[in-house]
Amino acid sequence: MPVNIAAIDLGASSGRVIWATYDESDGKLTMQEMHRFANGMVHRHGQDCWDIEDLLQNILQGLTNIDANGIRLDSIGIDSWGVDFVLLDKHGERLGEAVAYRDERTTGVPEQIMQRMSAETIYQRTGIQFLKFNSLYQIQAVLNAQPEWLPRVERLLLIPDYLHYRLTGKFSCEYTNASTSQLVNAHTRDWDPELVALLGQAGAWLQPLTPPGTTLGEWTSPSGYSTRVILPATHDTGSAIVATPLEGAGAAYISSGTWSLVGVERRTPLTGAEAQAINLTNEGGADGTCRVLKNVMGLWLVQGLQKQWPELDFVTLTAMADQATPFGFLIQPNDDRFLNPPCMRMAIQEYCRETGQGIPQTPAELVRCVLDSLALCYDEVLREIESVTGERIHTLHIVGGGSKNRVLNHLCADICQRTVVTGPVEASALGNIGWQLKGLGILTDLEDVRCMVRRNTPLETLFPREVPNLSEQRKRFAALCTDSHIERTH
Repeated sequence: MPVNIAAIDLGASSGRVIWATYDESDGKLTMQEMHRFANGMVHRHGQDCWDIEDLLQNILQGLTNIDANGIRLDSIGIDSWGVDFVLLDKHGERLGEAVAYRDERTTGVPEQIMQRMSAETIYQRTGIQFLKFNSLYQIQAVLNAQPEWLPRVERLLLIPDYLHYRLTGKFSCEYTNASTSQLVNAHTRDWDPELVALLGQAGAWLQPLTPPGTTLGEWTSPSGYSTRVILPATHDTGSAIVATPLEGAGAAYISSGTWSLVGVERRTPLTGAEAQAINLTNEGGADGTCRVLKNVMGLWLVQGLQKQWPELDFVTLTAMADQATPFGFLIQPNDDRFLNPPCMRMAIQEYCRETGQGIPQTPAELVRCVLDSLALCYDEVLREIESVTGERIHTLHIVGGGSKNRVLNHLCADICQRTVVTGPVEASALGNIGWQLKGLGILTDLEDVRCMVRRNTPLETLFPREVPNLSEQRKRFAALCTDSHIERTH
């Protein structure tokens, strides 16, 4: 009997409700998008926020669409971006908005925290990179701005945990997503008591950590039947890496989308001084793994440029960039100014002017600047990871929506000088589905899920080509990074 699963995959720009059917007899998986909807920040009460109730209504619409087709689901699970949260009172009602990580409320807050605990100690305990919007700093920002809330707040739920709560009425805090908060100890895989203590009474808002694959509760469909809600790796990158067909040592990944997450999978975290010096992060993975990675701004940069030319779609802009002069202009993608600029074109042009490169003018020049810079940034991160792990990376898996960008894929192979394997495109959804199948007892472990992915996903292999003057371009990019602003990301 085929198994029916709903995977809700939420990103910073869109969300999907996907119906998947898995047949145990032949291992075949089929997926169908039942509802797609836009997501984005809204400005409320002077802050950049997520319209969390609109997200919930769209999730329910997708599940209703499945139900209306006479499909009886065996399980449901939600994944989303990390670090953001919702606060609830003792009645389970939301307090305030779901403030977005791109909001400026945490400006200066990391420095405030580090007056109480050193950066070295925080990193040794959590292994998480220092990003000003980590949950640790967002919670402190709430305490700074809304101290009157302290007696009213009963609990804190990260975005997917809040949405799971709205489906089931049950509270949870799934481990892989919580690990991005900079409050989880990378070695014990539980809340770090010393970091939690820094938040005073707010530390009591945190829920016990729950592993992915746990059945949280049940959702009742419009037609009246109940189905299990199973926690996937609720961090979208965590789910994406579940579905990345890594094989053996020497394989790295890029989860490519609005953000690019570049890293390797390990069983133990890297929390020493060398890892801290390059701002590596150690995020929790499924099945006892650790995602050792760095965040790069990603295709958010191209999305920002596209707003300047609404008549040109993403594919057209990329094709135009492919014909532009390579390495004409370069930027450091993680420079602060690109996080949420009023105008991405002007931000890139200003950066190029400040760094003495001239100014890119055409859509082709601007997008080519971004793509070359992203590939050079990926290359630098891979070489940094090699230096810390002492292990050579020979294969680079590119997954997620960005893996459809063939121009960037080829640039990655050529500039990184590594074999690139692209796919699956729907990595987060596939990982979500795969871990629900494990929760149902149908698949057994991480490798079993990846075997299912390989059977059901077309993969493409790209081999590196020679790039003239590559070493000079690497040096040029490294010089920009040396002079750039503080890194940050998703």
